[in-house]
Amino acid sequence: MNVCARAVAGIGALSLASAALAQVEDIPPGWGVAMQEHHFGTLLVDRFEYAWSDDNEEALVWDFQGWYGGDRQRVYLKGEGENTQGDGEDAEFESLDLLYSHLIADFWELQGGLGYQGGLGSGDHPERGFAVVGLMGTLPYGIEVDTSLRVSEDGDVSASLEGEYDLRVTQRVILQPRAEIELAGSDVEEFGVGEGLNSTRLGLRLRYQITPKIAPYVGGYWEKQYGQTADFTRDEFGEVEGSGVVAGIRLWF
Repeated sequence: MNVCARAVAGIGALSLASAALAQVEDIPPGWGVAMQEHHFGTLLVDRFEYAWSDDNEEALVWDFQGWYGGDRQRVYLKGEGENTQGDGEDAEFESLDLLYSHLIADFWELQGGLGYQGGLGSGDHPERGFAVVGLMGTLPYGIEVDTSLRVSEDGDVSASLEGEYDLRVTQRVILQPRAEIELAGSDVEEFGVGEGLNSTRLGLRLRYQITPKIAPYVGGYWEKQYGQTADFTRDEFGEVEGSGVVAGIRLWF
């Protein structure tokens, strides 16, 4: 290659590098030349299960989250709910949230948006909307945490904390302990919510990965309600503490 050809090649390489830099607005110091960011999405159905409680109640339960975006900014759709069998009522979303998410640190996302709680169908359940602020990420040792603070359209404040951990027994068998805590800043009798600590729920699931995207599981749970929330439940249903077993499948698309 002669001198002119080498010069042209060098100028071309420099131009490509400059173009790559121009496409990225915020490059942290010391990161060097960044690759162009691409948007993509995924859907994780973390729990889709049938639950049998110790007081002979049966319910279909779901918990999913899907997102679309890049490495630092995403849009999430999250939902949790259940359909109690044989009670003559429609399925209910405990939460259905549409959130904007921004990466604020390694493995941590700050999220904010709108949420909904209520029934699906003819309106057997009360309904309410929320403004939602959340923090989702991973603690040391791979403990996954999802927290949210909610303010309803009537000004009622509530908060939740969920944590889970995947303990790999073999390459395909995974044991997952899980914990949930619910709190509220005021009584909302229509939704059976009392001020203070509302409830705790502990679960344990053992799943088998047929493939990384398909994993059936079995498990169990224990839950308890407290304070005014327990009083509301006791007046309507009688039991404020219970346990049960579950069987379900985890799906990733």
